[in-house]
Amino acid sequence: MIQLKAESLLPTRFGQFRMQVFESTEDGKEQVALSMGEWQPSDAVLCRLHSECLTGDVLGSLRCDCGQQLEHALARIAAEGQGALLYLRQEGRGIGLANKIRAYALQDQGADTVEANEKLGFAPDHRDYAIALEMLKFLRIARVRLMTNNPRKIAALEAGGVDIVERLPHQCGANPHNESYLFTKAKKLGHMLDMSQARPASQSDEN
Repeated sequence: MIQLKAESLLPTRFGQFRMQVFESTEDGKEQVALSMGEWQPSDAVLCRLHSECLTGDVLGSLRCDCGQQLEHALARIAAEGQGALLYLRQEGRGIGLANKIRAYALQDQGADTVEANEKLGFAPDHRDYAIALEMLKFLRIARVRLMTNNPRKIAALEAGGVDIVERLPHQCGANPHNESYLFTKAKKLGHMLDMSQARPASQSDEN
């Protein structure tokens, strides 16, 4: 499903990573792995599957927690000196950038993030992790300590034969603009978030 197209060292403010670019043989999309350190196939590797989010990762949107999750994962890998982050081209939980912005408009009219996707004719979470499984195989990662709050990621990796040795909570970046979004993810999508101090605020949701 994938071919390695390019790789080099990438110095970042978190530390120096190895960046590998893979191309999907099915749709031609380029996927990225950022890794640090060395491991054996039997090692439980610190790992994060991060779906692309232009608005959060690049533009600093406060409608989601994606940018903060990305930075937190890279910082955590750098602190341990070993790990891998897979940057997956699945914008808007798999519906694409234009549809994500259409979903924003529906959210501005009162829909939550799940309802907005459904009104556009999509599943609440349209992502697929088959490509991530292929990337992990290439990286010789069979056992992971997974940074995630999403039970679907855990299920997808386990179904693909990856041993989830430990789930590490990855909750960060909450703010008044995304409180309702996070609440909806916990209530409707089963994300493992501590929302004990939160309440549904405005319907100002990210997708």
